[in-house]
Amino acid sequence: MPINYADAGFPVRSEFAESHERFWQRLQTAGCWYTAEQRVAIAEAVRQAESCSLCNARKQALSPRSVDGTHDGESILPDTVIEAVHSIVRDASRINRSWYNDLLERGLTPGQYIEVVGTVVAMVSIDSFADAIGVTRRALPPVDSTDSAATVISGYKPATAGVTDQAWVPMVPEINEGTPEADLWPSGKTGNVVRAMSLVPDEVRSLKDLSAAHYLPMSLVRQAGVDAGRALHRSQMELVAGRVSALNACYY
Repeated sequence: MPINYADAGFPVRSEFAESHERFWQRLQTAGCWYTAEQRVAIAEAVRQAESCSLCNARKQALSPRSVDGTHDGESILPDTVIEAVHSIVRDASRINRSWYNDLLERGLTPGQYIEVVGTVVAMVSIDSFADAIGVTRRALPPVDSTDSAATVISGYKPATAGVTDQAWVPMVPEINEGTPEADLWPSGKTGNVVRAMSLVPDEVRSLKDLSAAHYLPMSLVRQAGVDAGRALHRSQMELVAGRVSALNACYY
């Protein structure tokens, strides 16, 4: 059944349900590095992380890596993926490169890491929206394990994704004109906050889709006076965004 928010008790712009439904459909298909079953398991792990006892202990510790243990919840996913999901959800501000490099040494690849990050970002956005409007979080979508679209990963890597000179992971260059990634941003006009997930281009596409509903279309973000007809003026939107970012210890 398609996602809707008719139970909110007040009008909700249709773009929210539509963009969330599109992401649910993405979860039902294999990505670059994970099958649909694994992608849904990553989404489940995002929710499990919120009450994880190990994450709670690490959150209180001076150094999260000083606390050993096993994350809560059963999963089909490797320990490296669970560690990545839980740490990003619960303690993103203290993630560092040595933590990331340890995951790589244990077998996680940069592309797999980015697909995890993209799924976490989308799930936190969608679930936080449901919490904020006072409705039950939507059930994760079913997976048809007999459908090749759900089981065959693409393994796609952009040919232009370069060396890790500006980030932990390779990224598509800002100048992306004439490449399969030309739709990700106007060539030469973007920042690393958007480029960050370009090693797995579909994660940027999902981010753009959700951003257009939750915030603004990315093509309008650099136009400071534009509010795209939202109920909040742009200055109010940025005040809320800045406060939330500060509470979450966001790097940006």
